[in-house]
Amino acid sequence: MADVLRVILLVALAAAALTTGALVLNWWMEPVRRMRRALLKSLGVTPEAEALSPAEGRAAGLDFDGAQVAVLWNRGSAGLVYAFEEIEGGEIIVDGHVVARVRRGEARKALDLMAPEAEQVVLRLMFADARHPEFELALWDATLPVQTGSPGEALRLGRRWLSHLEALLKG
Repeated sequence: MADVLRVILLVALAAAALTTGALVLNWWMEPVRRMRRALLKSLGVTPEAEALSPAEGRAAGLDFDGAQVAVLWNRGSAGLVYAFEEIEGGEIIVDGHVVARVRRGEARKALDLMAPEAEQVVLRLMFADARHPEFELALWDATLPVQTGSPGEALRLGRRWLSHLEALLKG
């Protein structure tokens, strides 16, 4: 009888250990956490501004002290790091229409639209790179299966990114 109880306890302990291990692995591989780790690895520091699209597997981060911007795709397994001098500008695109823009050497097209019913809000970053001249990141996409936030929050994040880019391009 004691052997049966011992076996039952060992099986229960093994099941608890496996469950705990699976939960820890699930937590570690969560898309947002994984993208943040990839940004940290790419920039070498925690980004001071970040934009994440876990459903797309894309992210962008700014490091002001290191004067660099990282853009990642394929869930953070691929990406590029650009110096601030290589940034040409950025745009906010709502449902296929450019609603705000900042470009090197041009006046800023300010965001004067708040679209609470937008289907898609995209941040497009433009670089002086012939191979990868632009990077698009969906800040809000109603067609993607997982959404956090709202179109209004996505527009505010995009406006904040354009403000950062404008300051970098002027500085």
